[in-house]
Amino acid sequence: MSNISIPRLVVTGLSGGAGKTINSLGLARAWSEAGKTVSPFKKGPDYIDAVWLGLAARRPSSNLDPYFMQPETIRSLFAHRAHLADVAVIEGNRGLYDGMDVDGSCSTAELARILDAPVLLSMDCTKMTRTAAAVLSGIAGFEDGVNLGGVILNRTASERHRSILTSSIEQYTDVPVLGALPKISPDPIPERHMGLISNREYDGQEEILSNLARLMRDNCDLERIWELACSAGPLTGVAPLWPEASKPAEVTIGYVRDAALWFYYEENLEALSRAGAKLVELSLLDDSPWPEIHGLYLGGGFPETLAEDLASRCEMGQRVRSLSEAGLPIYAECGGFMFLTESVTWGDKTWPMAGVIPVRTDLCKRPHGLGYVRAEVLQDNPYHPKGSVLVGHEFHYSQCLSDATADALPMALRMERGTGMIGGFDGYMVRNTFACYTHIHALGTPWWAENFVKTAEAWKEG
Repeated sequence: MSNISIPRLVVTGLSGGAGKTINSLGLARAWSEAGKTVSPFKKGPDYIDAVWLGLAARRPSSNLDPYFMQPETIRSLFAHRAHLADVAVIEGNRGLYDGMDVDGSCSTAELARILDAPVLLSMDCTKMTRTAAAVLSGIAGFEDGVNLGGVILNRTASERHRSILTSSIEQYTDVPVLGALPKISPDPIPERHMGLISNREYDGQEEILSNLARLMRDNCDLERIWELACSAGPLTGVAPLWPEASKPAEVTIGYVRDAALWFYYEENLEALSRAGAKLVELSLLDDSPWPEIHGLYLGGGFPETLAEDLASRCEMGQRVRSLSEAGLPIYAECGGFMFLTESVTWGDKTWPMAGVIPVRTDLCKRPHGLGYVRAEVLQDNPYHPKGSVLVGHEFHYSQCLSDATADALPMALRMERGTGMIGGFDGYMVRNTFACYTHIHALGTPWWAENFVKTAEAWKEG
């Protein structure tokens, strides 16, 4: 156990779309450009915002989620990633007090309390003046243990608008106004059906981030925001994240990281490595030969946007199908699962995929599965113990289609919360291939990495 002193700040909003991502990215890049080492974090199971935060801070980002992790694990992960950093920027999700239920379980406010971190609120002030003070009064007094240290006023219309807002807030509340940003049009970061566009499919991120840093310097009091971050007290009694020593690498596990599939928690990869796997990065969009591997990890991503490229590489699909048929351990999540199916349909076009799993996926106009997942493991499989409960999340616009009913398919997971593939089930199991819509985090399923590596060792020996 140790005590950790790291300046830190939770950047949140009144709701989704309030501007907290712009403020988080701009703040992280402004401090990075000033020579500070910034450790970025994203609250909740978000891959895309987390990657953009990492780009802004010039340092990999990690996710902190009270649904996946116990409070002591969150503090350990925070200390592990923020070690030797000058400051940590933690972007919240949705509104400050929004959670899974009326009690606000797993909210950004709960995370701020776990980390004993001051909160910087992002407030959309569109067509609002004096009411902003009333809203802030309610926010400041709603729950105990939340240190609301300041507010940034977003989408302000003019100097007069900013003056009235600031004067009202200063007269009626004790919440410092630490910045006021003008309206930004168009949105500086392109979006599409699953949120911000992937940096792997967009080349203008450096210009965007530099512009956001300039926006923060020109319109915010960065010195006072820095003082707010430094007001955070020490975290006491923090345990090591990985108390056991790493095992020597005995097997090689490949993971696909390209423009099609790139959703991975860094802790998942680190857990595999510590369990005894040498990790090699692979691509489905490159016809180069693969090295010898004893396991394959297919993360999530956007196979639908690159379906034509994936379908045109018939030999790649055949390669993965042959490996699965040979019994190679393959673990696939969401986009990785979609690649393993017979086909992907988006609009009026259908593209053939690897054909490992005899189901099809069809893109919908709205999310078909969205939110936290809780599933009971019904069937024996190499990765998750039968009878255990899996916690994770799903976010997919595609639906799974099959000529067979759900009870006739080899599904390992029964959804207690969430949508899954078909009929309330998820986790299609064939040979040593496990495919699901559910994303897991290694710190929420601590058996997964060790079991994956053991299965790869058995396959290598066999």
